[in-house]
Amino acid sequence: MGVAPLLLLSGFEDRQIGGREMLRSHWPLPALRLALVLVCGWLGHAAAQERALAASNRLTVDEYLKDAGTNLKLVKAGELKIDGRISNCGTWPTVLNPEFASVGGGFPGFVILNMKKLKNLSTPVKLYVYSHECGHQFEGPDETKADLFAIRRGVKSGWLDAQGMEKICAFVSTLKSDGVHPSGPQRCETMRKYYSQLIERGTAQAASAWHR
Repeated sequence: MGVAPLLLLSGFEDRQIGGREMLRSHWPLPALRLALVLVCGWLGHAAAQERALAASNRLTVDEYLKDAGTNLKLVKAGELKIDGRISNCGTWPTVLNPEFASVGGGFPGFVILNMKKLKNLSTPVKLYVYSHECGHQFEGPDETKADLFAIRRGVKSGWLDAQGMEKICAFVSTLKSDGVHPSGPQRCETMRKYYSQLIERGTAQAASAWHR
């Protein structure tokens, strides 16, 4: 199907409950307009995706805060801290939703995090999840581009090393492919290769600067 850039898809499956059960359990409000059918991307039916995209293309952060529950917290750009590290996504805010069915997601204009689900993950994985969702704000709905955005940000910001890369791979390794997301092992391979390229490029640049 043609992917509309108006809805951002999460790259992370809730490992405990399937997509349909997730929707019945967590998103009964019609005001969400079926938008979160695609947040985990696990229904896989093109027609359902098209309807969800069409219905959700005007969802604002204020509407989400009003309709998605009572325990939400809006964190302004530049004020989010993940394990003590200030994390930002341009000028876009983050909504903390402890009832969100996945670790993270988002719509154009804001990122969503479930800090309760992120709690027991390592710091590099937490930052990867946030950066992946932030990547959608800059790169659109393409999952691979969002993954590479996260890896690039991690290397540039200094929070991603080889050990962290392996933790990210372990995190995504069990994720299944669907019409939107490559399989976890495929995502790992792509990210690991890109990480190596970035490190090699940085090492080469440093060596070049040293010999000048």
